[in-house]
Amino acid sequence: MITPIWEGLILGFTLAFLFGFGPALFALIQTSIHRGLWAGFQLAFGIFLSDVTLVTLCLLGALQIINETPQNQLVFGIITGVILIVFGIVTFRRKVTMAEDKDSEDDNKPSAVTFVLKGFFLNFTNPFVWLFWILWVTTITTNYEGETRSVVVLFGTTLLVILSTDMLKCFGAYKIKHYVTPKFIQWINWIAGVGLFVFGIILLVRAFIVFY
Repeated sequence: MITPIWEGLILGFTLAFLFGFGPALFALIQTSIHRGLWAGFQLAFGIFLSDVTLVTLCLLGALQIINETPQNQLVFGIITGVILIVFGIVTFRRKVTMAEDKDSEDDNKPSAVTFVLKGFFLNFTNPFVWLFWILWVTTITTNYEGETRSVVVLFGTTLLVILSTDMLKCFGAYKIKHYVTPKFIQWINWIAGVGLFVFGIILLVRAFIVFY
C-alpha cells in the first residue's frame, strides 16, 4: 500500500504544478486577491469536491471496462499523448485577463456556500477537466490491472495533494497580490504549455516503442 501512496504524491504534485494552469487557477488567484484568503480556500474546496466527483465517476466506468492488452496500452498511449499535446497548445495560446482590484475584501462578498458552488461548477462544467480525469483514471487503472484498493488510495492521495497545493496557491497569491500580473501568468502558461507538449510527444514515442 506504500507504493500507491508514493505514486499518488508524485502524481498529485505533477498535476498541481504542470497541469494546474487553467481557468480554475485564475479563479483561485482572482478570488484570493479580490475577495480574501478564506474565500480562496472555499473556492479551492469546491474544486476539490468536483474533482472527487469526477474521479469517482471515471473509476466506476474504468473498473468495468479495463482489459489490459498490448493493443489497449498502445491505444491509451496514443490517446494520452494526443490529448496532452492539445492541452499544451491550448495552454500556450490561452490569453490571460484579470479583474480590476476594485472590490477587494469588501463586507458584502458572497457566502461560503456561493464560493464552494462556484468552484465546483467552474471545474465540473469544464470539458477539458473531464477529458483530463478520464485520461489519468483509465491509464492508472490499467497499470494496476483494476486492483480497486490501490487505485482508490492512489487517487485519494492525489486529490488531497491537489487540494493542499491549491490552498498554497491561494495563500501565495494573497501574499504577493501586488506582483501577480497578467504578464506573469502568461509566462506560466507558456512554460506549462511547452511542458505539456513535450510530455505528450514522449508518451506517444514510448507507447510505440513498448508496443513494437
